[in-house]
Amino acid sequence: MSSFRSPSPLTVLLILAVGYLAYNTLHPASGNLDRNAESRPVVPRSDLGADEQNTINVFKEVSPSVVYITSIEVRRNFFSLNLYEVPQGTGSGFIWDKEGRIVTNYHVISDANRIEVTLADHSTWKAALVGAAPDRDLAVLHISAPAAKLRPIMIGESENLQVGQKVLAIGNPFGLDQTLTTGVVSALGREIQSVTNRTIHNVIQTDAAINPGNSGGPLLDSAGRLIGINTMIYSPSGANAGVGFAVPVHEVNRAVPQIIRHGKLFRPGLGLSFANQRIMRELELEGVLVLNVEPGSSADKAGIRGTQQVRGGLILGDIILAVNTVKVRDYNQLRDELEKHEVGETVTLTLLRENAQVDVAVVLEAM
Repeated sequence: MSSFRSPSPLTVLLILAVGYLAYNTLHPASGNLDRNAESRPVVPRSDLGADEQNTINVFKEVSPSVVYITSIEVRRNFFSLNLYEVPQGTGSGFIWDKEGRIVTNYHVISDANRIEVTLADHSTWKAALVGAAPDRDLAVLHISAPAAKLRPIMIGESENLQVGQKVLAIGNPFGLDQTLTTGVVSALGREIQSVTNRTIHNVIQTDAAINPGNSGGPLLDSAGRLIGINTMIYSPSGANAGVGFAVPVHEVNRAVPQIIRHGKLFRPGLGLSFANQRIMRELELEGVLVLNVEPGSSADKAGIRGTQQVRGGLILGDIILAVNTVKVRDYNQLRDELEKHEVGETVTLTLLRENAQVDVAVVLEAM
């Protein structure tokens, strides 16, 4: 037979104290109540400031042009071997034309097995890849949405931007669609690396909040015109740190029509192959050494000489020192200078040939 032990006086006091506090918390003293309490009156405000109203107007005008992109990966179940789809990543993009073409970053869709595009009205469309320029981190998609649903973005300028100029970004950071952030042009002429490790020049730096999911979305000026495509952030944590980068619109407007026409970007070239830069370092020479000249190329027609193998060694070919008087120390600099020009343009190459400098005019061809 169990015995009952009565609680100690201290335990009883603790129980009573806790009960008292709980009761008073749930049942406040009647002195704090007022049966006549009413909502506070709303204080009227003056009209919105001009800058505020402009930001609102730009968002209303441009947001229908911004899309939400989901890249989908197909996987196989290890046990049943059935295929299933999982969202791999999200990004942003914008409507290029009434034919349903969408522009985004190449890295947003590069590993996708299937791509979906969601418009501002929340309708979702299967997207097909038209083409891409990985060196520029650009891609063009196509959706079969009716023209009435498509509002192409307005194209602006990036050559005359100024540091301090107001900018706006619309995108889908962390999957939160139709998000607006604002800031300024923080710097111009920056350089970033594309997914192919090619340098993208004249990039716009902004402090408008750019986060994962903003990639591929538009950077706008205060008139609501496209001035860049938000491409990356600089942040050790992967979140916004006030340093975002956008590929300038003049690069976009130059590349996209070529991608639509050909599925890729044709670069201006010379019809030459070049020696590894390590060889130039071993020879303690600057410039770009020509190895081979493609027969019938514009370089062949201009008389450029390649490297020849003879008994006992090599006869070095021409070494390109400059393009239109701009010095080039390696292949990357040569390629960057050539890409400032269009296919069909003529450039003057300064060559080192048999210890003498010569200038040769060459017509650039599509590569």
